[in-house]
Parts: sequence; C-alpha cells; structure tokens
Amino acid sequence: MIETSGLTKRFDDILAVDHISAKIRDGSVFGLIGTNGAGKSTFLRMVSGILKPDEGEVLIDGENVYENPAVKSRFFYISDDQYFFANGTPLELMKFYKSIYPAFDEPRFFHLLQSFDLDKKRKISTFSKGMKKQLSILYGICAGTDYIFCDETFDGLDPVMRQAVKSLFASDMAERNLTPIIASHNLRELEDICDHVGLLHKGGILLSKDLDDMKLNIHKIQCVLKPGIKVEDLTELDILKTEYRGSLATITVRGARENVERQMAACEPLFFELIPLSLEEIFISETEVAGYDIKKLIF
Repeated sequence: MIETSGLTKRFDDILAVDHISAKIRDGSVFGLIGTNGAGKSTFLRMVSGILKPDEGEVLIDGENVYENPAVKSRFFYISDDQYFFANGTPLELMKFYKSIYPAFDEPRFFHLLQSFDLDKKRKISTFSKGMKKQLSILYGICAGTDYIFCDETFDGLDPVMRQAVKSLFASDMAERNLTPIIASHNLRELEDICDHVGLLHKGGILLSKDLDDMKLNIHKIQCVLKPGIKVEDLTELDILKTEYRGSLATITVRGARENVERQMAACEPLFFELIPLSLEEIFISETEVAGYDIKKLIF
C-alpha cells in the first residue's frame, strides 16, 4: 500500500502540493483528477521519489521512497514529458530497462510490440506522440513492477488504443495484482477503469472517495409526480439538485437506494425510475455540496 502524509512541495513562492494525505490500496486503480497546474505531476514525482517533499513523506508498505532504490524497483513511472535516448530504438531501450527491472518480461514485450505494430529497430525519435506513449506503456507493463504511475498516459492515444491499454491494465491487475495510479485532467478517460478517485485543486485534494461508495450513495431519479405534488414536497429525500423538462423531473438525491425507492413509491408518482450517474455527474454533485463548481475546475 502507498501512503502519503502531509505531502507538501513549494517552488519558490508557488505552493504546488499542499499537505496531501492519501492511501492507495494494492490491486486498485487510483485516479488523480485535476486541471493543468493542480499539482498532479508534482505529486506523482514525489510519490516516485524524483522530488523530495518539503514536508511530509511517501511510504510504500511502510518504507520511505525517496533515495530508496529497493522501493523504487517496485514501480514504473511514465512521465507526461517523456524522454528517450538520442537515436535509441525500442530494442535498445528494452535492454536498458531490463538491467533495472530483473523481472522484465522480454518475450511479452516483443509480442506486444508486434501487436501494437511498433518496429523494435526503428528510431524512437521518428515515432509519433501516440506511438511514444504506447511504447512507454509497454515498458511499464512488461517491467513486472507492483505499481505503475501514469501521468496523462491516455493523452495522445486514439480511442482504440485507450481501450487496449485499459485492457492491459485490467489483465495485469487480475493476474499479478498490479496497482495503476493514473493522473489525468479528464474525468471521462478514467470513468470505466478507476476504483478510487481523488480530485486535486490548487495543490490540495478536495475529494477522495471510492467510486462504488459514491455510486451507492448518490442516485438520479427521473419521475412524473401526481398533479399538485412538487419535488419540494418530498421532504424525506436528501435532494441535491432538481431539473425540469415539462412534467418530467430529474432529481439527484443522496441516500441508500432502498430508502430512496421506498420514499419515491410512498408518494405514488405517475412514473419514476433510478438511472445510473456518470462519474462526471457524481463529482459535480459531491463538489457542489462542498461549495465548489467542478465544471469550472475541470471541464
């Protein structure tokens, strides 16, 4: 498990990361969401031991990460600003990573190179941005580490490649308990893969929750109430938001599903159904309650 406690980093008078405390469970997908400049990359660089925190610490299974080669061998970091050796080829860079990660799976790497149609002898400098991202992900997957840190990893990948990468993550999570930590500015990229999401803003975490907990506790109801009854009359419901389209009301409520269904049935509506919320809708509801407009923060 990865734990950060009071993690803080300043660059001169800029507070990039502000006392972040978080726990990342093994075998889960942790999504770190935030606008550009929110502190995502700085946070990942401290978690990976590249930057030393000004305050706080990062622990992996109780061991400090910074200047600890043994702990660093347990994760692979994919930076948003990628670097490759001048005139290097995928084959040459694989040999370098294999010298660092003894469990590097060479046969699988060559198989994936072929599957992704990447030439092992072509100079990486001639690859497109998307091809370079694919290559970095293949190195990370084949390194055999417990954790993989991804900074804007899906940026530059087409929809087909995004799904392919997500499938690779899912496969390794199932087979060897891989734990991906993915930073992104786009909620929609992470909706179908993350178990836990943290919302980062101005260096601090506004919200950090398991998606299952949020989905179980927030619901969207579409209903047509009896004449004379208004949504405001449903006082037993914890209503977060209401929208109308003619007689059809769309209500976002907080509470256990069974209680919501029972309370809706008690008012005998002409029609009602519970429909799933998207990750975007869940976060909008949660952050509006906390006094923030996530649409201004992220979208």
